[in-house]
Amino acid sequence: MQFTSETTSHGVVERHFNLGEITGVLWSPTSGTAGSPLLLMGHSGGMHKRAPGLVASALHGVATYGFTVAAIDAPGHGDRPRNREDQRWADAIHRARAAGEPIAEIVIDYSWSLAQRAVPEWQRTLDALQALPDIGLGPVGYGGMTLGVVTGVLLAAAEPRIRAASFGAAFVDDALIEAAGRVTIPIEYRIPWDDEEFNRDCAVALFTAFASTEKSLHARSGGHYPVPDDERDSSARFFARNVGRLGAN
Repeated sequence: MQFTSETTSHGVVERHFNLGEITGVLWSPTSGTAGSPLLLMGHSGGMHKRAPGLVASALHGVATYGFTVAAIDAPGHGDRPRNREDQRWADAIHRARAAGEPIAEIVIDYSWSLAQRAVPEWQRTLDALQALPDIGLGPVGYGGMTLGVVTGVLLAAAEPRIRAASFGAAFVDDALIEAAGRVTIPIEYRIPWDDEEFNRDCAVALFTAFASTEKSLHARSGGHYPVPDDERDSSARFFARNVGRLGAN
């Protein structure tokens, strides 16, 4: 892991890094990270590691709860070039949106392709982060929306180091529901009840499918973006309860 830049503001250190072809960013408290929980954050489809909502959640978790937070660009997102197949999927989504046609089926196929590639990248990133002396082998949580949900469900099912996960809106299919049945860690799932793109019945089915003995469902009015501040803090408190916290106010 090579750090390429470092800035400090309002008690938070932000470091950008490269790990082979993986591009990422790490936020940590200036007061130190010994024993601090590590949160992995997966961005939405079409976004990147410094998407505004993701950054807001990361800074809140670091400044208020003392978390360390990491995000990486999914394949073909952010600072990573798209391959031809990814570009075809992206173009198909844009055409469907412009024509007022449903995008769910296209997004689901694209998200599965991305997530299957992203899971081993997250595992490589986690290996490298935990090898850093200021992080170590402490507790790990995961949070994500849309593409970040698909990636997170597959990651949580495969990776025993993930101890809790908070998910937002996502396009749901039978394969994702089947994968959720292999997830047993504490889960928080947030549904934007009035979002026209995301089927609430499918969201409830996904929540039901999680094999976790501890899980909570949060339904709120409105769409999936922007995320209200109270929802952002709810997720931070969920991680504080289930992953641990350092210096919470």
